Parts: sequence; structure tokens; C-alpha cells
Amino acid sequence: MTRYLRVLGLFWGTAIAAELEYRVNFILAALSSLGNLLGSLFTLFLFYRTGYSFQGWKWEEALVVLGVFTLLQGFSSTFLVPNLNRIVRQVQDGTLDFVLLKPISSQFWLSARSVSPWGLPDLIFGLVLVGYTGTRLGIKTSDYALAAVPIVFGLGILYSLWFMLGATSIWFVKIYNVTEVLRGLLEAGRFPMVAYPTAYRFFFTFIVPVAFLTTVPAEAMLGRVEIGWVIGAGVLALGLFLVSIGFWRFALRFYTSASS
Repeated sequence: MTRYLRVLGLFWGTAIAAELEYRVNFILAALSSLGNLLGSLFTLFLFYRTGYSFQGWKWEEALVVLGVFTLLQGFSSTFLVPNLNRIVRQVQDGTLDFVLLKPISSQFWLSARSVSPWGLPDLIFGLVLVGYTGTRLGIKTSDYALAAVPIVFGLGILYSLWFMLGATSIWFVKIYNVTEVLRGLLEAGRFPMVAYPTAYRFFFTFIVPVAFLTTVPAEAMLGRVEIGWVIGAGVLALGLFLVSIGFWRFALRFYTSASS
């Protein structure tokens, strides 16, 4: 474990140093994140401006969901996109060979090799939005601590789904569109699940588990989540992580190296 932490520090140190050579990009990323957040707020405002509200969700409570979604988006941009989208290019170029020859877990290397500071604005805006709504709603520190548990589970679920999609590039090579489809489906997490018809709620809970990414953590933060949903999120996160490990090992059986 110590060796992996030391390697992770080296990975992220070099990645951040390289990215900071283009500091203007951070300003552009911040403006882009702010624009996306304002667009989401405007969309949500269109629902609530006439007195309409999602069943059981006041305006400030719906903002909590949007804040959690923004945090999730920041996590994706910071840790997932710069790493897992590269799997496709490494398979195409044959550079995956060099990863497999290293004396370290190839899944760890592919998942943690890089980090992008351009996702930090989303993380900051998400924290600000959650903090603002928490102040308005009187959310306690204990509620934030409780919500951290399903949020971590949600991050694990998102990572596992993204990694498994990336692993399919061994068969299909060009799967950029598939990852974009996943990102598009995750956009449903901007709003509480009750905003969607019953069939969509079922799909976004049991097929593509978007509900576990945003709605469940938001309900935990609001102090009204059922413990069964939190346990379910934990079981799903652990299960998908183990499946991702097995799926990667299975996929490598079909990988043809660039030198063979």
C-alpha cells in the first residue's frame, strides 16, 4: 500500500506540473464550469418559477441534488476523463504493452496515472452550492458526514462503470461515442429522480444507477434517506468494483500486443 501511495504521489505531481504549463486553460475551464452551472440553475428555475415543485423536493432541496451532481462532474473531469479515456488511445497505439510490463497493477496505472486540475472549478462550485443550500436548510455537520458515505459509494460506482467501458476498447477499439453516451445518461442526475416518469426512474435506478450517484447522497444530506438505499449503494459499489477487476483480467486475454 505504501508503494502505491508513493507512486500515486509521483504520478499526480508530474501530471499537475505538466498541466500548469498552460494556466490560461484553468481560467477557461472555470468559465466553462460556471456557464454549465448557470445553465443548470436556469433549467431548474424554469420548473420552480411558477410555483411547481418536484414531489417532496423544495427549491433549495433540488439545489442540493444539483450541487452533488456538480461535485460528481468535477470528480470525473479531474480523475476519470484524463485517465480512462486514454485506454482507447493506448490500445490503438500499442502503448498498452508498456503498461502491462510494469511491476504494478495495470488497472491502478491506467486509473491513476494522470490528474487534471481543470476539474477543480466544478468541485469548488459544487461545494459552494451545497454549502449555500445547507445554510438555507439548516443542514447539520452530522448530515454532511452521513452524506459523505453514499457520495463515496457513488464515486466508486461511476469509476467502475467508466473503467469497464474503457476496457471494451480491447474488442471495439474506438469507443469514444460509448463513453459520451454514459456521460449523457449521467446528466439525468442533475435533478431528483422523482422528476422523471416511473419507467425512467426504474431505468436510472436499476439499469444505469444514476439515482445512487446524486439523489441518494442528497437525501442522506437532508436527513431523510432510508438506510437500505445507503447499504444498497455500498453493495453496488463494491460489487461493480470487483466486477471491473474481473472484467479487466478477462479482457486482457483477448488483447493482442503491438509486438505480436
